[in-house]
Amino acid sequence: MEVNTIKVGMADLNVTKAPHQLTTLGLGSCVGITLYDGVNKVAGLVHIMLPSSKEIKNNQNKAKFADTGIEELVKSMEKIGADRKNLVAKIAGGAQMFNFNSNNQMLKIGERNVLATKEKLKELNIRLVSEDTGGNFGRTIVLDSIDGSLYVRTIGHGEKII
Repeated sequence: MEVNTIKVGMADLNVTKAPHQLTTLGLGSCVGITLYDGVNKVAGLVHIMLPSSKEIKNNQNKAKFADTGIEELVKSMEKIGADRKNLVAKIAGGAQMFNFNSNNQMLKIGERNVLATKEKLKELNIRLVSEDTGGNFGRTIVLDSIDGSLYVRTIGHGEKII
């Protein structure tokens, strides 16, 4: 059987079933949130840019925000056969790509994205099983729908599977 790799853009989400893969490129301060149902072999990925839809007026794109993007991802996965109680999460990204000489929390988008992601996962009772977040470098990720492994590739910081 041919394995398709489905690209997920910035502020975008997609879901698939085994044996296919989901990938997103260029995670800097953005966070790639992957959900996996190992029983039904359903995988989902959302590439969020901002922590909360409540802070922005132009918030129609639910995949852009941690709070609404994760909810949309769960709904999309359930539509193709995932069971919410089986879902586990892995996340990557949330880097501080630019060095600001300031303690202004608003500038720490990566850190705020990771915190908002973890809060939303906890609220939805989805267990976070692994993460590769922070630092000051970008990441590209590939989620395997066969076993839920998340391949993380970085520039200058190697590759790993989480």
